[in-house]
Amino acid sequence: MVISHRERVQMALAKEIPDRCPMQISFTPEFASRLCEDMNIDKDSLYNPHGGGNTYELERKLGQDLLLTSLGWANSYYQTYSPGEEYTDEWGIGWKAIEYETKYGKGIYTEMVKHPLATDSAITSYKPPDPKRPELYIEAERVIREFKEEYWIVGVTVTTIFETAWALRGYEKILMDLVLNPDAVEVILQFPFHYHLTAAKKLVQMGVDMIWIGDDMGAQKTMLISPELWRKFFKPGMAEFISTLKNINPDLTVAYHSDGNIYPIIPDLIEIGLDVLNPIQPASMDPAKIKKDFGDKLCFWGSIDEQKTLPFGTPEMVRREVNERIQTIGKNGGLIIGPTHHVQLDTPMENFWAMVDAIKKC
Repeated sequence: MVISHRERVQMALAKEIPDRCPMQISFTPEFASRLCEDMNIDKDSLYNPHGGGNTYELERKLGQDLLLTSLGWANSYYQTYSPGEEYTDEWGIGWKAIEYETKYGKGIYTEMVKHPLATDSAITSYKPPDPKRPELYIEAERVIREFKEEYWIVGVTVTTIFETAWALRGYEKILMDLVLNPDAVEVILQFPFHYHLTAAKKLVQMGVDMIWIGDDMGAQKTMLISPELWRKFFKPGMAEFISTLKNINPDLTVAYHSDGNIYPIIPDLIEIGLDVLNPIQPASMDPAKIKKDFGDKLCFWGSIDEQKTLPFGTPEMVRREVNERIQTIGKNGGLIIGPTHHVQLDTPMENFWAMVDAIKKC
């Protein structure tokens, strides 16, 4: 029986066994350009890994099952591709494009160089951008209209609270504030919380199938902050975020993203209504153990190692990892498979195709 991409995801999330494991893969703009050349696609087509203006031609030709449309501060990352260029996003956060080089060519990443709320005096007068502007939702409306019948549509509002907040304040400063200046933290957190919740509510009302939220709370081996601090400052907001959206649509699926090791708070995320955990970074958390401990309550998304296997392994290592994931964390359904981050420029093309082919054959 031939099933649609959409049906494949629905089956996996219902803990049923589809014809193959559904997959979702995103790319840096530089790898997307290489992939376009490899697939004989016009590489001048705009490709934004966060979804804005994306033609989805790469995703659809690869046979992916989910399409992502993104709103919020995360879209600020790639507003230039010119090395050395600086810009200020609509939140007042300053960025600079930094060039890097691999054996496959040069690329850029954008790093933050200015934080508008670095001083206490700036907090009270700060005005965040308006999330109700109609033009923000034109892209999402198009994606839902053109693709929902065939694909699982994901509304992305990642960097939901913490990451946008520390971009506004400065990373070291907000970490100190959590202990030394908690009143300031509470005020700052409200700016991204209300913006992204407003955007997510609109996306749910428009008809997306899933909302993808989250913040990087994990380092390689432990959390960035203690579980107790997360429960104090972030759990209540995430609980309100999820409950508000599910009150609009009880059938909505909610996914949460955090890189690194966040094992101690996974039970908390389940408690507040999470459905899908992303990306299950294998260098930080054992995917098989995560499935064993939480697979009865959660589905999972990701799990293919973007740190070592994809860029530095062999095609056979990639194939083995795909098979292992499908047999462990994907056992009896419940997995959307894919890399744990955008595929980077340093990834050999033969490794990429080994991953895609192995997913389709399993």
